[in-house]
Amino acid sequence: MDVQVKQNVSRISISLQENVLQEFDNLVSDCGFESRSQAISEMINRQVAEHKTKFDDSIMVGTINLVYNHSVRGLQKMLADIQHDNINEVISSLNVNLVDTQTLAVILVQGPAKKLKMIADSMTSCRGVHTGQLLMSAAIMPPLHPLPTQSKNK
Repeated sequence: MDVQVKQNVSRISISLQENVLQEFDNLVSDCGFESRSQAISEMINRQVAEHKTKFDDSIMVGTINLVYNHSVRGLQKMLADIQHDNINEVISSLNVNLVDTQTLAVILVQGPAKKLKMIADSMTSCRGVHTGQLLMSAAIMPPLHPLPTQSKNK
């Protein structure tokens, strides 16, 4: 059974210079969007999500994508420690060995936008990380079981 959710849709009108419209139509076609509306909606959603990361503490889901040199002494431990220190936000991670001494890490995260940005910044600023990027979406995953609070009398 195919279930579709009806969403309220508002129509807007915009004016563009002819050359900008032509370039936009090329982008719509090149990226495989079904329509201009779909492309504009996706772009607006991306900008809203990016705006929230700067000014909002909304719960978001995302990935931290890193390419790093795994031969840098202590780097892998440092990245693992950051993940463990933020275990409530770090859901999962995947490491793929690339050519030479490079590794691609994709870390799935969920939590307050500001906290996710802080985690990503602490990882991308590590010596040996070549590139890093945090990608977030306002969508969230179903609730996960929280970690039990640990007694200090152990």
